[in-house]
Amino acid sequence: MKPLHTPLSERLRPQNLGQIIGQQHILGTGMPLRVAFESGQPHSCILWGPPGVGKTTIARLMASAFDAQFIAISAVLGGVKDIRAAVDQAEAAAQGLHAQKTLVFVDEVHRFNKAQQDAFLPHVESGLFTFIGATTENPSFEVNSALLSRAAVYVLQALNEAELGQIFDKILVLYSADCAADTALAASESIAFDEAAKQRLIAYADGDARKLINTAETVLTTAQASGVAHISDAWLLQTLGQQLRRFDKGGDAFYDSISALHKSVRGSHPDAALYWLMRMIDGGVDPRYLARRIVRMAWEDIGLADPRAMQIANDAAQTYERLGSPEGELALAQAVLYLAAAPKSNAGYMAYKQAKAFVAGEQSRPIPIHLRNAPTKLMQELGHGHAYRYAHDEPNAYAAGETYLPDGMAEPAWYQPVPRGLEIKIAEKLAQLRAWDAAHAAPRKD
Repeated sequence: MKPLHTPLSERLRPQNLGQIIGQQHILGTGMPLRVAFESGQPHSCILWGPPGVGKTTIARLMASAFDAQFIAISAVLGGVKDIRAAVDQAEAAAQGLHAQKTLVFVDEVHRFNKAQQDAFLPHVESGLFTFIGATTENPSFEVNSALLSRAAVYVLQALNEAELGQIFDKILVLYSADCAADTALAASESIAFDEAAKQRLIAYADGDARKLINTAETVLTTAQASGVAHISDAWLLQTLGQQLRRFDKGGDAFYDSISALHKSVRGSHPDAALYWLMRMIDGGVDPRYLARRIVRMAWEDIGLADPRAMQIANDAAQTYERLGSPEGELALAQAVLYLAAAPKSNAGYMAYKQAKAFVAGEQSRPIPIHLRNAPTKLMQELGHGHAYRYAHDEPNAYAAGETYLPDGMAEPAWYQPVPRGLEIKIAEKLAQLRAWDAAHAAPRKD
């Protein structure tokens, strides 16, 4: 296979909507962005999603569909000067013989500061050009409200394994075509993948089509140079090295490692928890995935024994979103240390599971009349809210003896605070409330 001047990812870029793999929730028949394409009326929008899911491709296809001049700006490398140049080009196109429309595509738009983003506003407002922004960050936080109010937001999703499999097949078809066109290559030099190697590459891509294409291109080039005609899983591991060997997304090593991290936190062993966290980061696990799991640990294993654990876990996740790697990894590490050292309780988690199972296993009970809302005169005449006791008007702001469960339903006692951390105080408070209930128990007079 001869060296190619055009990257494989560019050669595989879809030329029409029908060739796009994935994103059918916005591009399928009758879906919002498909309707926009078919209407022939461009509108400014922001494409929000992870890397390698088709943001740039969709923007290019929009320019083609609307017969518009396409101007691309990288917010990483560009600035106000590039915006001014785009404005000049748009004005020239609008005043030209054919009065062509212009689509300005800003990649990584969240990298622009407020002043740079504001520079687009008057031209978007006047209709000089259609603005398309691409971002991997939440536009609610990273795009200023004035620009956000003038653009529709479309959320793109990471590609699933089946979709990546389709792209992988296209890679092999294109490679085979290149081999067939190259008379210097014998038919015996064609390269094949075994299924395990294919699945490992797909898992390694982690929903990113560009990562899959670039990695596959590297593998094919290396295999050809090495005279390898069949790519096995073992050969792939050896070629791509330590990162791929440790963590394929669907492999046992991945799930065993996250299990070890979670159990180390639950077991209150900070050093072990930190070890497993850093091993996973070193092995290439997406820190955003780890951040989600850390938040889950806080709610599942610490709960109300230390509510600050949830705050620290959420703050760490947000810090990583803002700083990325490697700076944001420090926040995740310190969150893990705090969670491991915090008092443990799964009382809230167990109560949630029991309540969920109970509700799923029985029919809906009528809402007691005294708890119902009564916004209209008719509802009041029907007795809605009658005899409801307003807790703030009661001694200690507690309506002792009041009932809040459906009629005939026994107190389930799902939540049982543990004798650790803040739940010691919660248990004491609940015991006092139950004592007041017992002292004031009386039949309701409805």
